Amino acid sequence: MGEDVGARTFSREDRARYREKVRRCLDVFAEMLRESRFDVERPMTGLEIELNLVDDDSEPAMRNADVLAAIADPAFQTELGQFNVEINVAPRRLVGTGTAQFEEHVRASLNAAEEKARTVGAHMVMIGILPTLRPEHLTAETLSANPRYALLNEQIFAARGEDLRISISGVERLATTADTITPEAACTSTQVHLQVSPAQFADYWNAAQAIAGIQVALGANSPLLFGRELWRETRVPLFQQATDTRPEEIKAQGVRPRVWFGERWITTVFDLFEENVRYFPALLPVCDPEDPAETLTAGDVPKLAEMRLHNGTIYRWNRPVYDVLKGRPHLRVENRVLPAGPTVLDTIANSAFYFGLVRALAESDRPLWSQMSFSAAEENFTSCARHGIDAQVFWPGLGYLPVTELVLRRLLPLAYHGLDRWGLDPAERDRLLGIVEQRCLTGRNGASWQVETLHRFESADHLDRPAALREVVRHYVELMHSNRPVHEWPIP
Repeated sequence: MGEDVGARTFSREDRARYREKVRRCLDVFAEMLRESRFDVERPMTGLEIELNLVDDDSEPAMRNADVLAAIADPAFQTELGQFNVEINVAPRRLVGTGTAQFEEHVRASLNAAEEKARTVGAHMVMIGILPTLRPEHLTAETLSANPRYALLNEQIFAARGEDLRISISGVERLATTADTITPEAACTSTQVHLQVSPAQFADYWNAAQAIAGIQVALGANSPLLFGRELWRETRVPLFQQATDTRPEEIKAQGVRPRVWFGERWITTVFDLFEENVRYFPALLPVCDPEDPAETLTAGDVPKLAEMRLHNGTIYRWNRPVYDVLKGRPHLRVENRVLPAGPTVLDTIANSAFYFGLVRALAESDRPLWSQMSFSAAEENFTSCARHGIDAQVFWPGLGYLPVTELVLRRLLPLAYHGLDRWGLDPAERDRLLGIVEQRCLTGRNGASWQVETLHRFESADHLDRPAALREVVRHYVELMHSNRPVHEWPIP
């Protein structure tokens, strides 16, 4: 939901006009796909990383407006909660040392931002869910001061007609309610963008869906919420529930959720945008003055503003993106499954594994999705979110096996091949995929480190849960700044 939308109310006429306009956008988009009017020559990759802000006591710091003013860098933007900011990393090609350039740029930007954030009493943390968050930190008063967030909150609750219920059963159990969407702000993620051609889009999206569970298992970094140990990637069920527009009766009718894994493999990118229009009512029916058909007929590139805004309020784990840059339209797969952190190096390693593996699978002679049901991919995703690096997954030809065994035996060689196809420098390839390999061999990722560290403070130091959580965050921040990959992090 990156578009700026001012505070306003919507009439029935607004909604009818928007429905007509978004369908017109869809027709124009179909025509553009037939005419191949897309930038495909030099595919780019990009990153967005969401961050938490904490104070000197490791508690959430509601200071994002002050922090952004101090940083004064347009790459850093507001996010849903006052304890969140986001960095948008300039896109790059993977060829040569592209991943090293990503790492160098992100580290330099975050170090400079951290130095400025300290001047207003805040520190930046790359973590899936901040362990010291409590329910009182997630209220209407802690929404960021941007009209689009208040409007989105208002529209979601108007559709629901009742408070949100958040219920997660993991190692421990959490059951609570919320009267705003602010619990979504607890979920901080890394979003990986990959530009693809219209002809290749379906293969890349299907491949990304097939490996979504594997990514979550290896990168899990969100085991704690409101003082409870839940799923290894609690961000997944929390995000699903915190933005759910459906009351219980509507769920029982089989209406799709707005945080959606999907329900089928696709044959074209058009399938996804068409599903958006067919299944989901508008949350923010804001019409743009442009007539996309007239723009296209005049030989210009339409913004398709309504289609893009609508797409931004449907939270697929792999989202299609239509965008226009320097007068040329392009398509991207936005991979949204990974949590933030633990370090910049881990983030770049996770991204390299994704870039390599998704290319190898997309270019395979026998597509993986012709051998695997979509429901099996979704089952893997849920199992990996629940159990993290200890998950068992299904894979064609191998049956059910530990996710680490699958990665070591089958998927890492494919990722090596895929990165070679991108033209990544072999030393970079080996450095980053070596981190993924060591994570599998040690069984340690961000989630397992957090849980082991929490138990250590509770058992050996006899700290109560709140004090132990503050210590977990304090040690986490120190190790995050070291940029040592998480599989090397010691238990304090």
